[in-house]
Amino acid sequence: MRLSDDFIDEIKARIRPSDLIGRSVPLKRQGREFVGLSPFKKERTPSFFVNDDKRFYHCFASGKHGDVFTWLEEMEGLSFMEAAERLAGEAGLRLPDPDPQAAEKSVHRKSLVEWMEAAQAFYQRALFGPAGETARTYLKSRGLTGEDCRRFGIGYAPDGRTALKDELVTAGAPVEDLIECGLLIQPDTGSPYDRFRDRIMFPIHDPRGRLVAFGGRALSKEARAKYLNSPETPVFHKGSVLYRYPEARKAASDPKQDIRGLIVAEGYLDVIALARAGLEHGVAPLGTAVTEDQIQLLWRAGGEPVMCLDGDGAGRAAAFKAADRALPLLQPGKTLRFAFMPEGKDPDDMLREEGPNALRAVFTETRSLADLLWEREVNLEPLDDPDRRAGFRRRIRALVSQIADTDIREEYKREFDTRMEALFGARPKSGFQRRGSGRLPRLGATPGLKRAARPAPGAADARLLLLAVIEYPDIALDQVETLALLPLGSLDSLRDAVLDACSSGQSVQTDTLRARLAEAGYAAMLKRLDGERGPMRAALGGNEASLTSRTEAWTRLAAAYMERSEAQRRRDEIRARLNEEIGRDDSESVRRLVEAWRRETSRSEPS
Repeated sequence: MRLSDDFIDEIKARIRPSDLIGRSVPLKRQGREFVGLSPFKKERTPSFFVNDDKRFYHCFASGKHGDVFTWLEEMEGLSFMEAAERLAGEAGLRLPDPDPQAAEKSVHRKSLVEWMEAAQAFYQRALFGPAGETARTYLKSRGLTGEDCRRFGIGYAPDGRTALKDELVTAGAPVEDLIECGLLIQPDTGSPYDRFRDRIMFPIHDPRGRLVAFGGRALSKEARAKYLNSPETPVFHKGSVLYRYPEARKAASDPKQDIRGLIVAEGYLDVIALARAGLEHGVAPLGTAVTEDQIQLLWRAGGEPVMCLDGDGAGRAAAFKAADRALPLLQPGKTLRFAFMPEGKDPDDMLREEGPNALRAVFTETRSLADLLWEREVNLEPLDDPDRRAGFRRRIRALVSQIADTDIREEYKREFDTRMEALFGARPKSGFQRRGSGRLPRLGATPGLKRAARPAPGAADARLLLLAVIEYPDIALDQVETLALLPLGSLDSLRDAVLDACSSGQSVQTDTLRARLAEAGYAAMLKRLDGERGPMRAALGGNEASLTSRTEAWTRLAAAYMERSEAQRRRDEIRARLNEEIGRDDSESVRRLVEAWRRETSRSEPS
C-alpha cells in the first residue's frame, strides 16, 4: 500500500521531531533548534541538531539526516510502513485502508490478536496460581525468578482439556475465532479443545509488536512433542517471525551496544539466557531452519547478525544450512557471522554454570560466512588426488555462482582463489619465458626441469603449524626453540607475537592468547588462519587427541616443514645463479648448475 503525500505531511505536521527523538537522545534547546550528542557516533562535543520548524534532524558527526520516518527506520529498524503505522497512532490518525474488504480483514485480524492477548493473561495467571506449581519449580531449576517470568511474559497452560476455552468463551470470544487463531483444535468429531495443555508458554510477537502466536514447552516427559508452536493463522506466519524480535531490534539500535547485529540462538530459553546476560538483542527461529524472510528481518536490525549455535554436529549442520540460504541474498554490508558454543552446552547452560561474562565471551570472536563454507568444503573429503581437488574446485565455483550481487560475487571469488592458491599452490604457467633470441630458456621452462614450476612448499603447512600453537599454547611452551626457528614468511611477525605472549614460561589459555594477539593488531590475521582449523586439528590427531600426541604430531610436521623449506632455499639459490649464468651465455656453468638442480630436486622428491 502506498501512502499519499498529503497523509505523510499530515503525520509530519502532528509529530514534532524533538518530542520523538528526545525520548532516546537528551536534547537542549539552542535558539530555534535542539542540540545533543550524536546517537550514531561517540563524541564529547554535541553535533546533533533537531529542527522542529523544518521537521528534520542532522548529525554532523556521521552525516546522517532525516525526518521522523527515517529516525524510526534508522534507530529501530522499522520498515517505512511500520514507521508510518507507529507515527499515525501517535498522531491520532488511522492508516487509510486500500479497499473495504481489506478494512474488514484488518478489523478481524485485530480481534484475533486481542484474543491472543487475553490468552496470555490467562496463562500468566495460571503460572502463578495453584495449577502452576510444577511449572514454577521447573522454571526455578532453570534459574528463572518470578520477576523473570513477568519480564518475558512466560505463562502456563493448565492440563485441563478446555481450561482456556472455558475462560475465553465466558469472556465473549467466538469459538470460531479461537480456532482460527490457533488456540483451539477442532477435531473431526466432537467439540473443540485447547491446543496447549500442561505446557510452559512463551509469547511470540511479530515485527510490529503484536502478539500473534505461542510456543509451548511440555512438562510431561510422555508428551509427543517437547515444543509445540501455534499453527499458521491469518496473523502468524512462522517463517516471517522471530522470537523476541521487536525487543531485540530496539536493543540492537543502541549505539552503546558493544556487540552489533542480532544474535540468533536456537531456542526460547537460550534467547532469555542471552537477555539475562545483558545481550538483549537475541532472537530465535521457531523450531525450523532460518528462512530467507527471517534473514531479511535480521538485516533490517543490523548488517552482521551472529548465528549462535551448538558446537556439535547438529549445530554445525544448522550453520551450514543458514550459510547456504544466505549466500544468494548477500549484499554489501549484509552477511552472517557464526559463533559456536562449547560442545555439549547451550547459552542457558553456560549462563547458569559459568555466568554472564563467560557467555558474552563467546561472541568476542566470530567466524565469517566465507570461513564456514570453506571449512565445510575442505573437510568434505581428503584432497589427496587430482580428481578430488578438481571436485573441490568445482564445488567452490558453484557456491560463488549462487551469489546474486556482482560485487560480492567477485570478492568471494577472489577470496577463495587466494585460499586455493595457498592450499594447493599456484598453478604453473605454461610456455617458455625467454630473455632474448637464441638464449637458453629460464629454469622451469623445459619438460626436463618441470619440477621448478612448483611453488615454494608449505604455505598451508606454515599456517597450520602457527594456528596449532595458538589453539594449543602448551605446544608453543614445549617447542619454543623449534617455533622460533620456523621460516614462516609473512607470518613471522605473528609467530614472534605468540612467542612474546608465552615468554613467561607459564601456561597461557587459548582465549587469553588470542585476546593479546588481537590487541597487538593481529585480529584480521587470526580470522584468516581460523579457516584452517579443521585441517589443523585433523593433522594433530583430531579433537580427542592428548596433549602429548598433539605435541609429537606438531614436532613431526615442523621437522618435515623445515626440511622442505631448506631444500627450497637451496633450489632457489641454484635457480638465481642459473638465471645469472643464462644471461652471460656461459654454457659450461649452466650445465653444472642444471646438474646441481637435478640432484637437488631428485633428493627432495618423495620416494
